Amino acid sequence: MKVIDSPDAMRADLDAARARGMRVGLVPTMGALHAGHLALVRAARERAGYVAASIFVNPTQFGPNEDFARYPRDLDGDVAKLGSAGCDVVFAPNATAMYPAGEQTRVRVGSLAEPLCGAFRPGHFEGVATVVTKLFAIAGPCVSVFGKKDYQQLAILRRVAEDLFLPVQVVGHPIVREADGLAMSSRNAYLSKDERVRALALSRGLGLAARAFVAGERRAGVLRAMVRAEVERVATSIDYVDVADPKSLQVHADEAQVGERTLVAIACRVGSTRLIDNVVLGEDPPPGPG
Repeated sequence: MKVIDSPDAMRADLDAARARGMRVGLVPTMGALHAGHLALVRAARERAGYVAASIFVNPTQFGPNEDFARYPRDLDGDVAKLGSAGCDVVFAPNATAMYPAGEQTRVRVGSLAEPLCGAFRPGHFEGVATVVTKLFAIAGPCVSVFGKKDYQQLAILRRVAEDLFLPVQVVGHPIVREADGLAMSSRNAYLSKDERVRALALSRGLGLAARAFVAGERRAGVLRAMVRAEVERVATSIDYVDVADPKSLQVHADEAQVGERTLVAIACRVGSTRLIDNVVLGEDPPPGPG
């Protein structure tokens, strides 16, 4: 498996794969890979004959008081994991390669980036949209797979590809969970043993809402309250527990009746670690053990 750090060399490698008649799959990551990331690689392999993954901790999507400096990094270990999952090439640039001297361009998305995490992480989605647009430009025509754990990010990147006429099919992959229901995340490594147990409240609350929805509950406020009650028992702080339209991401008022598909999303801190999780009611199975 090749490891490439130059955008031009990466573009040439993927162009050569297409010239051999292969469809290209792309899995953008920030490294610190776990089984959830490797599931994305396998999903890309199912759709493409040549699979590339990127490893780049993107500075422009971190706020000034966030965890850019301590974000876990293990390039050698990540490359080994990607090889075992069927990846053909890894793109591992440095910050100068992705943001050359004098660069000024950013990609800004409108209303999709405003609610949920957008309200609490100013500039985050501009950084995400910018770096992924760069990756799409380097990769060229491809299918790109992202996890649904960051549902808002997935919605934004689909919008970016569509609005900018990028030759990229953006595919969402279901959240990969631990056996006890915790959504897999690189940031789970920050959790102490006690915090790890407390963090199960996120999937537990979402599971309660999912089962209530199946039983016929459609009041946004009731669905929100049952999730928030679980999260409040364990969270150090809560950014949001929201019920939102799964397409527009606009948050429903408590008195609203939700439709046959609706998003329930959480962002909170357990200890000092910020965790996110979600379920699309009417689409996803109830989160929980198993």
